[in-house]
Amino acid sequence: MIKVIVIGAAGRMGRRLVVNIVESTDLELVGAIEAPECSLVGQDAGVTAGIGPSRVMITDDLNAVLAEADAIIDFSIGNVVANAQLAVNAGCSVVIGTTALSDDDKVALAEMTGQGGRIVQAPNMSVGVNVLFHLCSQVTDILGSEYDIEIVEMHHNQKKDAPSGTAVRLAEVIVEARNLSYEQDVVHGRKGMVGERKPNEIGMHAVRGGDVVGDHTVTFATGGERVELTHKASSRDTFAKGALRATRFLATAEAGLYDMQDVLGLR
Repeated sequence: MIKVIVIGAAGRMGRRLVVNIVESTDLELVGAIEAPECSLVGQDAGVTAGIGPSRVMITDDLNAVLAEADAIIDFSIGNVVANAQLAVNAGCSVVIGTTALSDDDKVALAEMTGQGGRIVQAPNMSVGVNVLFHLCSQVTDILGSEYDIEIVEMHHNQKKDAPSGTAVRLAEVIVEARNLSYEQDVVHGRKGMVGERKPNEIGMHAVRGGDVVGDHTVTFATGGERVELTHKASSRDTFAKGALRATRFLATAEAGLYDMQDVLGLR
């Protein structure tokens, strides 16, 4: 059994992670972490997730449970890098699904691999979305520069960052395939007299509303036709199951900083 700690256990994603770990046959929930100010600290993680007692209480002290664990899964918006460092120091593998990490955060995670860190960090843990990343790279290369590319993402009205980390990664994959620059060629929305669309322009549009878990569409358009690649998530379980797959991958992986392309063997 792989013994797992969930960080952000009282959040929407954390609760689904708790459910999926408890229901699995090869993973065991041994810790559930929340911020000190969370009102659910001290409550049973399973009860909080809606599945009944798990005998794992939500705590704000990661150090107190690390000795029992093989891995942490972190979807929190708090001290992600600090949590990873504590886990690496304890010999645990690390799965990070938090979006909007800074470049400095990613550098810090990479440096942990020199200390034996085994880390999967991805802006989206969904297996389907990661297949979409792979397909977008291939389609961009096949269709060539004659096709205009637009990215549209929609999420629930509580999402704090825009564009989504997934949409950013889609744009990164596309600019890599076309040998363009994210900073220079990705245009975030349009307003006013912006002029004709530039040949290298990659449009990025963020839509918010309701309880949408996550929709992403990439449109390749040229004279006479267009190709659309779409992924729609209807449940957070798709992200939870991907995170569990990443946890299993790290159980036998060498030290390194990986993403879901590595987990799925797409690289």
